[in-house]
Amino acid sequence: MNQSMISAAVTMGQLQQKLDTISNNMANSTTNGYKRRETQFSDLLFQQMESKELNPTEAGRLTPNGIRLGSGARVSSTAMSMETGTLQQTGRALDVALTEPGHYFTIGGTDNNGNPMPLYTRDGAFYLSPSAQNPGYLELVTSEGNQVLGDEGPILIPEDQNKITIGQNGQVSVTLNNGEVVESGRIGVVNMIRPQLMLAVGQNLQLPEGIPLNQLFEEVNGATGNFVQQGVLESSNVNISTEMTELIQTQRSYQFNARSLTIADQMMGLVNGLR
Repeated sequence: MNQSMISAAVTMGQLQQKLDTISNNMANSTTNGYKRRETQFSDLLFQQMESKELNPTEAGRLTPNGIRLGSGARVSSTAMSMETGTLQQTGRALDVALTEPGHYFTIGGTDNNGNPMPLYTRDGAFYLSPSAQNPGYLELVTSEGNQVLGDEGPILIPEDQNKITIGQNGQVSVTLNNGEVVESGRIGVVNMIRPQLMLAVGQNLQLPEGIPLNQLFEEVNGATGNFVQQGVLESSNVNISTEMTELIQTQRSYQFNARSLTIADQMMGLVNGLR
């Protein structure tokens, strides 16, 4: 197999990964709080082919002697774009959105061994579910049933609640049927310092990938914070027009490399057919 076939075949495999990333972005264009991912490429190993016919000390020559043959490109990373999506008014009391681009809600989850582990999301579509451990209370949960964690554990709301108010700092206040107002804690919010070190685990959740939490996040000061808005949801930051443009360009690059592979195969067939 010659060098052109190797370069084309390797690059085609990596372009397929970019197509998969674009497809995932487009599939989540209506997912609340979803952050699009951008594929970044880097060159693979180059081979320096020296030429004995050229004099290395040739006057005026600025480039190295000979030619450099590449081995194709590879996907170096898929970076997450932290741009804030559009805020959409819903009027629903349990719909909340984060107005700061690096902030994430803290959600209860488990690792592969069933041990408790915090997860993180920007999807603020919350619901109420009966609490198994606390009769007479409801838990604030995500659409998938994961607990929304506060400063002191799950957010517990009395069953005889009449109105729920979520402040701009995430503080949850509950008005009971008798008019009494009780505090149910503050929704846990963290500021993501290194978002590219997080691992997407599905259901619009992010998981710390073997990195100490103090190196990934910093706690948000809820006393003076102004980063939560009630009655709205953050839409995905995916732009369909941009994704379609990227899709067309990637498909053309894939077709170009496929054509290069075909031409190289035809040339090798001609060489083998020589008498």
